[in-house]
Amino acid sequence: MIRVVLADDEKLIRSGWATMLSLHDDIEVTAEAADGRAAVAAGAGADVVLMDIRMPGMDGLAATRELAGRSPGTRVIVVTTFESDQLVWGALRAGAAGYVLKRSPAGELVEAVRLVHRRDAVLFPDALRRIASPHVGTARQRVPVVELTPRELDVLRHIALGLNNAEIAAALHVTRETVKTHVGNLLDKLGARDRTQAAVLAYELGLVSSGGAARWVTTSPPR
Repeated sequence: MIRVVLADDEKLIRSGWATMLSLHDDIEVTAEAADGRAAVAAGAGADVVLMDIRMPGMDGLAATRELAGRSPGTRVIVVTTFESDQLVWGALRAGAAGYVLKRSPAGELVEAVRLVHRRDAVLFPDALRRIASPHVGTARQRVPVVELTPRELDVLRHIALGLNNAEIAAALHVTRETVKTHVGNLLDKLGARDRTQAAVLAYELGLVSSGGAARWVTTSPPR
């Protein structure tokens, strides 16, 4: 079962989410929260938290940041009415595994929950590529990337482009287990809690271009 916590200051929205998610046998809503502080308390230990951005007291961004530090195994999906790229980027930088708009079809939210729980791919890589555009290369002076092996850099670039482990294995002609090992190693070296955070770093480090069909940047990593 995927244990899900619902965080939104509007009870009607929480009820709608709960009703929708209850239709699926692999998902269980374990708690609800009407503000960020309650979301942190209820979300610690859960598998996935659906987190509104605008809530009274502690907002969703602050709650996401605190929950990331308190419960590393919990994945946060920001669910918002706002299409501000800056807000979404702030949520990803705070530790969110992805975001979904409140007007999205019900099936999209359910699949988002399942995807971030599997931790096998970045949620909506095309959207991430678009919002990452102003931030490409903004952290070129960060040095952890030099600790990555050439193969780990290859894997990181593929993660940023949205490939899952099986797709990366096929692209690099290695086994899925080998890819899984590389992913674990590069997350540790980068201090990234999940694939989304690794993808964010890949763009900030200028390792992947966000223009058009995303492509690799051929310049050497910073030293």
